[in-house]
Amino acid sequence: MFTETDLELGDGRTLHMYDTAVDDADGRLAVFWHHGTPNIGAPPEPLFPAAARLGIRWVSYDRPGYGGSTPCPGRDVASAAALVSSIADALGIDQFAVMGHSGGGPHALACGALLPERVLCVVSVAGLAPFGAEGLDWFAGMAASGVASLHAAAEGRTAKESYEASGAEYDPEFTPADRAALSGAWSWLAEVVGPAMEAGPGGLIDDDLAYVAPWGFDPAQVVAPVLLLHGGRDRVVPSSHSQWLARRCPSAELRLCPDDGHISVLNSSAVAMDWLRDHTGQR
Repeated sequence: MFTETDLELGDGRTLHMYDTAVDDADGRLAVFWHHGTPNIGAPPEPLFPAAARLGIRWVSYDRPGYGGSTPCPGRDVASAAALVSSIADALGIDQFAVMGHSGGGPHALACGALLPERVLCVVSVAGLAPFGAEGLDWFAGMAASGVASLHAAAEGRTAKESYEASGAEYDPEFTPADRAALSGAWSWLAEVVGPAMEAGPGGLIDDDLAYVAPWGFDPAQVVAPVLLLHGGRDRVVPSSHSQWLARRCPSAELRLCPDDGHISVLNSSAVAMDWLRDHTGQR
């Protein structure tokens, strides 16, 4: 279904990447998938049928510290843009779209903000807003264990590492719709969560530290069309985050799914892909 290769970066690090291209002459629209926390970067198999229908090629990678990618402590959200640019150059891809779920949402926005000549459009599903965003109560509506975990990250690496070593359980407070999605097509998430944690929580720690630090860009910089898709009952990333982003990003469209949670909103992501294809100008 996809190939896996390692890209050697100029600083000696390795980036593990995935590609559903059939051959070097594959003319499909490339869409970079940005994974959540903690996941590896394998492209989203539940969306493969929609991708085949729309002529979409998935390209993705393990963020540093996950799977086959070398850790990069201290990385910020903005660093995703340089990584994606390196992958696109290596694969001979000029322009592309980006799509991310949960923690992948900010990384997709980073590409839109910092690669304006290359990114055709951005889809963020259940994505975070910047920490400390003016006019947003960032923790409001978030599950208690999520608040505790991210508060620890806000206190710095030592506090976050101690929190993860403490054995504190994380309860995402999934809705019944979330649990139904995880029993159906999105049971696939188990295939990307387990491998992400095999080498320990390093990737998760670096992700969480990046979310609560300055991102390295302003979402308002994104000029490409942006779709923000969010579930109204999400307790992992409250929908107020996408609502804030919709106000901040001049090119953004917000679609709220009132009865969905953090996972069940992914059932609407095939429709989001139709939006994505329509907004690339390449249909």
